[in-house]
Amino acid sequence: MSESEIYNITKIEDNGNTGTVLTSINEKEVFGFSLKEPLPSGTSIVDLLGVKYVRLKTYDDGDLYLTKHGVKFWKHLLPENWYAKDWFEAKCERLIGTSAVYKVPTKEINGRILNLVVKWSRVGEQVPIDTLTINRFINAEFNSPFEELSLVTELRENKTGPSGIRVNVQRPLGIYVPSKRLQLWQTGRSEAKIAAKIARHPGVELDILRQYVLLFEWIKGYDAVETAAKLGLTGIARDEFLARFTTLAIHELQQKGYRVIDMKPEHVIMRLKPDGTILRDRLNQIVYAVVDYELLARTPEHEQAVRSANRKYYLQHMAKRFESQDKKPLPVHLKAMNILGVDYIYGRAESTGGILWVVGKDPDLFNYFLPERWRRTPKRDLSLKNNVFYTQTKDDIKLVWRISKMGERPSGIGDSKNLRRAISYGYNSPFEEFSYALQLSRAGFKTVYPRAIYRTGSFRKNIELIKDLSRFEFFKDLRTPDGLPVLEIDHEYITIWGFWNGPDEYLVDRDGIFYKGFNIKQATQNGLINEQQATDLLEHGGSRMAKCGFEDINLKPDHLLITFNPDGQLLIDSFGKPEVRLCNLELVKPISLSSQTNPLQERLF
Repeated sequence: MSESEIYNITKIEDNGNTGTVLTSINEKEVFGFSLKEPLPSGTSIVDLLGVKYVRLKTYDDGDLYLTKHGVKFWKHLLPENWYAKDWFEAKCERLIGTSAVYKVPTKEINGRILNLVVKWSRVGEQVPIDTLTINRFINAEFNSPFEELSLVTELRENKTGPSGIRVNVQRPLGIYVPSKRLQLWQTGRSEAKIAAKIARHPGVELDILRQYVLLFEWIKGYDAVETAAKLGLTGIARDEFLARFTTLAIHELQQKGYRVIDMKPEHVIMRLKPDGTILRDRLNQIVYAVVDYELLARTPEHEQAVRSANRKYYLQHMAKRFESQDKKPLPVHLKAMNILGVDYIYGRAESTGGILWVVGKDPDLFNYFLPERWRRTPKRDLSLKNNVFYTQTKDDIKLVWRISKMGERPSGIGDSKNLRRAISYGYNSPFEEFSYALQLSRAGFKTVYPRAIYRTGSFRKNIELIKDLSRFEFFKDLRTPDGLPVLEIDHEYITIWGFWNGPDEYLVDRDGIFYKGFNIKQATQNGLINEQQATDLLEHGGSRMAKCGFEDINLKPDHLLITFNPDGQLLIDSFGKPEVRLCNLELVKPISLSSQTNPLQERLF
């Protein structure tokens, strides 16, 4: 019998390596492990940041994500078998540290009890580290739960650095996400502070309102501080002992390409033998393990190497995103969709409960647009009036993200006639923006590249701004593969665009040799063009758009980009004019589309 028949799997190629996607997991074997009992129906496989998880629903309608180390203990890890109120309160042991970390045994199942380390993720919270460390790592932040397990998995695989060095870490078993979101008072933060944080970071969900509980297997032994006490060390001898092993762990992590920003002696676990001496390996080296990974990170050198590899892979795949992927079956947690003529890869953003549509047919691009890759990276405002931001993602991808104004009443349009037309038409939905961008590009009028649409998991905070329900009504019958409405009034939508610095096909072979784009307003202010040229370009852009069957109800100088190539030469179009590229599609509409026409009916435009 073949491996595919045993595990009911389909082979795929993933970044040069053979991977597996399970098409059905109502089996007694998964990830190569024999299970004593089959997994519940409705269980699925997800691949997040390079780690495959079995995802199953819990009794409280939460989600449990199990790694290959945790899936064989899936019954032990169900929350009712370790987190039941009476059980947890009676059995848990609070571990030393600033975070909420506990040791707790599971209930006995099949004659076995599993000792767990249970840790509540602090993603999104302020990092409480000393002033010296803050000065060295000014941008330090807690890993998201899926980032944390991804980094721990990398470290366990021991693929980087000297092969003779191995840093032991705990086995990551899984992540439990209760269905209930925290109330503000439960976060320990005031409503005023939360409101201020929202104001500073519009469109960014507060992870602290969502609980993530990380599950690790308990490692037997004592931390360095406890070990020193067991050995009877005091004074200078104790201090030297703690410094020696903390420094050793830091050094060997560094050799493997990693660091823990707040490394402490309490993070180093050692084991004592019956004779009271510290356990050593066959080379007489002391055996230790490192615990606590919420501030685990790659070293700058290793991070840059990983980013460079990820970016190269991204550019290669982005240039071919619309090509058929018949030879690469979709992972079971992703689905193909077509909305208004645009192909998307659809899936959940597990870290936030949001939803993500990535333009194209290539599932390998999905992880690049997960919110944890771009939404907390440093950003720059690109507009004084609109929520539009530039950022460079954790994979070194330059993006522009914009909070959709869909449903809001258009304003700030000086021409009263155009203002009335804009109010009558309303702001486009994200799916219309992307559809019109691609239609314009195919017709010969260039736009910035549409990359992905993200629907937040958290509920909209400013629902009172929604005055125009037309888009939600127009799209009411359009559903996701999960049966959810594509547009939901209770959530915000963010459009993600490529930052214009050259054609996708060009950057595959010439990454780093960038084009430079300036909107007409910027170009005028910087003296690159004069006022008359700016007026001519605006008219030329409107005329070219009209020939392609579209208009921008509120066409402005900052809606059009001009481009200089890497040699500093202005790009010229086939009409002998500076080439213009549309970068705002909020009020773009097909000329044949009246203000009252259902945009879904315009699909055949």
